[in-house]
Amino acid sequence: MDAKVMFQFGYGLYVLTANADGTDNGCIINTAIQVTSTPNRVLIAVNKQNKTRDMIAAAGTFNISMIAENASFDLFRHFGFQSGHNVNKFADFSDCARAENGVMYITKGTNAYVSARVCEVLDMGTHTIFIAEVTDGAMLSDVPTVTYSYYQSHIKPKPEAKKPADQVTWVCKVCGYVYEGDPLPEDFVCPICKHGAADFERRA
Repeated sequence: MDAKVMFQFGYGLYVLTANADGTDNGCIINTAIQVTSTPNRVLIAVNKQNKTRDMIAAAGTFNISMIAENASFDLFRHFGFQSGHNVNKFADFSDCARAENGVMYITKGTNAYVSARVCEVLDMGTHTIFIAEVTDGAMLSDVPTVTYSYYQSHIKPKPEAKKPADQVTWVCKVCGYVYEGDPLPEDFVCPICKHGAADFERRA
């Protein structure tokens, strides 16, 4: 089988947020879909290394903010390139509001949000799947939802200079994130899409 077929699925990008024990956190995910309309339920998949995953497991609620095409790279960097285990992502972040479920949602660079309450949990090894009932939501703008393709072409900064001829990089085949250095750690997880080292391609 050609593994590249799996990368032909269309993906959106979302900020997943949670609140547990009075603490807010969020991360970037690419797996968030509506699975049924009656009852209105959504499915998300979250890497177990994410603090947001542990908070959802504890609190049973979360919000999904749909990232729009007018989002800046700073939004991806803020929620995707640093860990909630080390940083309070909402300490100095003002482009947000608290929904009725007590969880933050993102107000800038997004076009909608939904609030959800977990009703089923599935263990998928590296990830946890949460199936949840939608409890609230609102439209924030008419700007289309961003896809991986749009992110790569219009939001992600282009390299400012060519890398040295002898510098090795590893490129995530799913989202295009670039890791510089060799070797790529076996346990490396992409900070954007949370795919592992097996989904990186070496480029010299």
